[in-house]
Amino acid sequence: MRKNKKYLIILLIVAPVAIWFLTRDDQSTLKERETGFAVKDTSLVTKIFIADKKTNSIVLERTGNGWILDQKYNTNPKVIDGLLSTMHRIKVKSPVPKVGLENVLKRMASIGIKVEIYQQDYRINLFDKFKFFPYEKLSKVYYLGDITSDNVGTYMLMEGADNPYITYIPGFRGFLTPRFSPKPDDWKSHKVFRHTLSEISKVAVEFGETPEESFSVDLSDADGNYKLISLDNNQQLVNYDTLKLLNFLTSFSDLRYETRLNNIMTPTNLDSITSTPVIYKVTLVDDKNDTTVLTAFRKKTLSQKVKDEAYYKLIPDDRDRFYALVNDDEDFVLLQYYVFDKILYPLSHYTE
Repeated sequence: MRKNKKYLIILLIVAPVAIWFLTRDDQSTLKERETGFAVKDTSLVTKIFIADKKTNSIVLERTGNGWILDQKYNTNPKVIDGLLSTMHRIKVKSPVPKVGLENVLKRMASIGIKVEIYQQDYRINLFDKFKFFPYEKLSKVYYLGDITSDNVGTYMLMEGADNPYITYIPGFRGFLTPRFSPKPDDWKSHKVFRHTLSEISKVAVEFGETPEESFSVDLSDADGNYKLISLDNNQQLVNYDTLKLLNFLTSFSDLRYETRLNNIMTPTNLDSITSTPVIYKVTLVDDKNDTTVLTAFRKKTLSQKVKDEAYYKLIPDDRDRFYALVNDDEDFVLLQYYVFDKILYPLSHYTE
C-alpha cells in the first residue's frame, strides 16, 4: 500500500511537467512552421526555385563550379551571395495586423512570389557528428507579397500556414522582394570569356570588314606549340611575335559585358542591328570541347537616315562601345572596346 502511494505521488509530480513540455513543444513547432523563414546554414542549400504569378521562373543549383541558372547559365556571384545572406539574416518583425490581413492575403494570392529551398540532409544523423546517406530535400516553401507602408518590411507567408508575417533584415532599410527575382536576366553572369591559358584549346578571330586579317590559334599540340593560321588562305604562319600572341591568349581570363539589352530594346531594333554586317566574331573552344562565341556589331551614334545628310556624314560611329550576341545568341549585350580591344587586334599585329 505504501509502495503504491509512493508511485502515485511521483505520477502527480511528473505528469504536469510532462504535459507542460509537450505543450511547449507543440507551440514551438507551430511557431516554427509559420515563422521559420530563415535558413540557419546556407552552405547546405543545394537548389532554389523562384516563380511569380506570370510566366517568370528560375532554378538556381549549386555545382562544383559555382551556382548555375536553369542548368545552363553561369550566375553573378554577388547576386547569389546577396540572396543567401538574405535567407540567413531574415527576421520576423510581427504578425500582420488583423485589420489588413484580408487585403494582404488577397494581394499575395495575385502578385506573390513563390520560393522553394532545397537543402542537403542525411537519412541517418547522430548528434550532427555521424551522418550517413545524404539526399536532397525540400526544406522550406514560402511566398513573398507586398511591402509595408513604411517601405521597410515585406509580407511573407509560409506554405501551409494560416497567418502571414512582416519580415525584415536587421540593419537594412528596404524591402526583400527584389532579392528574390524570378527573372533570369537578374541572375546571369556578365562573363563572356573566363578561360586561363591552360583551358584554351583553340581560338579564332574573324574580321567581317577585313577578312584577310582573320586568324586562328591552335593550342592542342601535345608539345605545347602554338599554330597561328590565317583564315583567309588557311596557311600556317611561322614568323610571328610570340610575346604578342601570348598576351592575346592570356587576355581571355576575365572579359565581361557591360549590360544586357534583351528586355530594353524592342525586337524591331534588335533585328535591325543584328541584320547589319558583323564586325568581329570570336570563337573559343576550351579543353572540354565547349564552344563560346561572341558575334559583334557596330554601335551607331545616329540613325542611318540622319547620317545620310551631308552635315552628319562626318560624325563617326561609337568609338567606346559595340553590341554583341552571346550565350548561343540568346543574349544581346553592350560591350566596351576598352575591355575587349586586347583580343581584337588583326593578324598583322602579330606578324609585323
